[in-house]
Amino acid sequence: MTLYSNFIGIDIGKLSFVICRHQHSHSAEYKNTAAGITQFLSDYQEYLTDGLCILETTGGYEMELLLTLCHKKVSVHRANTRKVKHFIRSYGNDAKTDALDAKALALYGFERHENLDIYEPCSANFMALYELVKRRQDLKQIIVAEKNRLQAPRTHVVRKSCEHMIEVLSAEIEAITGNINDLINKSPDLKMKKAILKSIPGIGEIIANELIALIPELGRLNRREVASLVGVAPKANDSGKFSGYRSTYHGREGIKPSLFLAAMAARNSKSQLKEFYEQLTRRGKTKMVALTALMRKIIVIANARVRDHLVEQAGGIKI
Repeated sequence: MTLYSNFIGIDIGKLSFVICRHQHSHSAEYKNTAAGITQFLSDYQEYLTDGLCILETTGGYEMELLLTLCHKKVSVHRANTRKVKHFIRSYGNDAKTDALDAKALALYGFERHENLDIYEPCSANFMALYELVKRRQDLKQIIVAEKNRLQAPRTHVVRKSCEHMIEVLSAEIEAITGNINDLINKSPDLKMKKAILKSIPGIGEIIANELIALIPELGRLNRREVASLVGVAPKANDSGKFSGYRSTYHGREGIKPSLFLAAMAARNSKSQLKEFYEQLTRRGKTKMVALTALMRKIIVIANARVRDHLVEQAGGIKI
């Protein structure tokens, strides 16, 4: 049974977004601004009340429209870009325009709507925490680039410029880290979750902050789901008598680098996680394969401990 009467695909760009309804060839383009969003809501009001909007994650350019639709009680699915690309390819369509992408998203919603989850926005405080953590990660990448430039032979003026940028970036990162800690400390639940994460070997304050902000589902997934979400679940590559190498996929952006650092620290700790890593290397696993397995072990343990805490909070009722 169809849950919705209309399926509206939305292709998001930096400056504009394109709308297309399922089984309608006509598309419309609006500016990706508050005024453009208001105009879209006015033009498509009759279709939104019983419709499902489908859009992709587009580097944050989708957030204002996404949150506005949620505020207006419109059902929205935030689609996985990789899944949508495979869906489009399954139709043998190699052409690409904004209008065609919007049309494909509408079709994707129509065919998969019974299995698609509806986006639920987080609280304002959590959104602020997420933005701060992402900003800190961006600044860390910039400061690493500046430090690399400083290592190369440079003129005195360029070296002074690099040193000044590193000093400014370090101060900004320290300030943002303080803001992140303040937001977490103001929430008893997040503060407790951070303490739980820091009890795991390899996870320090910074990595705990990032896991809290980037995986709000932590504790509400099973071990396979959380490993797949992060991108550390090995995928089978078997066919007949052939048994291929099992590799992992990307996972949610920004998490694997932090987990890799946690695994490196856990490998050098005096804990059972170190023993787990050494057992794998003794069995002939390469260091990278063993580290990936250790990353999976860490996130599964983190998920289980947070889940146990949530169950205890709920009075022993499994959530």
